[in-house]
This record gives sequence, C-alpha cells and structure tokens, in this order.
Amino acid sequence: MDEKKKNVEEFKKERERLNRIIMDYSSTSTKRFFALDTQVYSEGKIPAKYKELMGLVGSIVLRCDDCILYHLIRCFEEEVTDDEIVEAADIALIIGGSITIPHIRRLFDNWKGMKEKD
Repeated sequence: MDEKKKNVEEFKKERERLNRIIMDYSSTSTKRFFALDTQVYSEGKIPAKYKELMGLVGSIVLRCDDCILYHLIRCFEEEVTDDEIVEAADIALIIGGSITIPHIRRLFDNWKGMKEKD
C-alpha cells in the first residue's frame, strides 16, 4: 500500500478510536455537538460534497491539519474533482492568506496520494 494511503487509513482508524474515548467521557452537550456535526454535513438542500468543500475551506483557514485531512477524505469519498479542490484551496488562500500555504501543500500531497492507484 502506498505510504499516503497508509497514512490516511491510519488517520481514520485513530480518529475513530479517539472518538470512542471522547464518547466514553462526554457529557450530553458534547454528544449533541458531535451528532449535530454529523447532521450538518449530510445530504440536504446543499449537496454533501459542497458541504465538505466548505468544511475543507474553513479547516484550511483555521490551519487545522486533522480537520483538513478529514474533510479531504470526505471530499474524496464524495467524488469531488481536482478542479473543485483547486478552487476551494484558492478560496481558502484568499481568506486565510499566505500562512495557509504550508497546509495547502500538504493538502495537495495527500490528495495526490489518495488518488493514486494501488
């Protein structure tokens, strides 16, 4: 398995593991927040793929690498195109400024790795 794909799979497993731990210790408020987070990104009047692109832009602007990778994986699963990823990264760069460039570099490195065939 390609190193990038392996890293993505490891990230997904670790995220699931950590989410289970959070839920073991969470208050009702935290559990409601997690449920709401899941609901807002689901299919609705705005297609899920566009919601994930919005999440990706926000994550780049906030410079949250875990968030960027999560939304990038979801964009891949929602069959977002290369051109859509490029335009979303452009929007994030305009909003967030040059400080987002290192995060955008890693985004495209991960995107390329996810798209490569085994």
